[in-house]
Amino acid sequence: MTPTLVRQHLPHTGASPRVDLSTRARDWSEIQERMLVPLYEAVYERLDVGPATRLLGLGCGSGLALLMAASRGATITGVDTSADRLALARERLLPGEREAHARTGARIVHGSPADTARADASAYTVVTAFEPIGCLAGDAEWLGELLAEAVPLAGRGAAVVLAGWGPPERCATASVLQVAAKLADPLHGGGTWRPTDRDDLERVAERAGLRPDGSGRVACPFGYADADSAVRGLRSTGLFDPAITATDQAQVDKELAEALHPYQRHDGTVWMPNVFRYLVARTP
Repeated sequence: MTPTLVRQHLPHTGASPRVDLSTRARDWSEIQERMLVPLYEAVYERLDVGPATRLLGLGCGSGLALLMAASRGATITGVDTSADRLALARERLLPGEREAHARTGARIVHGSPADTARADASAYTVVTAFEPIGCLAGDAEWLGELLAEAVPLAGRGAAVVLAGWGPPERCATASVLQVAAKLADPLHGGGTWRPTDRDDLERVAERAGLRPDGSGRVACPFGYADADSAVRGLRSTGLFDPAITATDQAQVDKELAEALHPYQRHDGTVWMPNVFRYLVARTP
């Protein structure tokens, strides 16, 4: 939720002064980011992402989705507001930045979508927003703000991909995230939580002036080697920052571990089935 899954990456809720951003970025890159690989693969296959693709990744995080697009031959640009995650993306995509950019055209930009604009570049043919919405109040508005800057940078008829959590009854992780929301706002029973609506993505696309052009559902189970890895991975999404600010990290970790207990197997691994939805929309 700035996703991740999980911002894609999951939507970012803002950094807490009690959060070690560097450690969290590393945990995201090493543990959590891969959970949405089936979503990335399904989208790239559907859109036939390849050498003719100029892709803009919104909330690109540490760059795994970009790396997968680049491996298919796409020219990629990633943008995010997390300097720590972007440093890891550069390690992956631009080791020897000037030479790599000259060879592949890859760009990693710290800032907003508007900061990726280049007068000498062709319009983007694909824009991805892989951080799933559908679990936090205000996440649809957050995505809308990104699209307001990104859509004008895309060419006519370009594909814009939006992602969201599936129905709560098909997402085991939803109950765990709801526990975090209650910690952040105990007086209101988890005021930052909201139930997923099946038309979330369509409404965001409509407000952005986009035309829906198909959708799909993808199974993205969250699997971890042990409970500690699960806690670190989920905490790295940023969705638990309000809870950490309201209480402290030790309390959040304790509550999170308890919420994960039903999903821990006899061998100690943690397995949570989830379904994510994506919408392909087109620019006017």
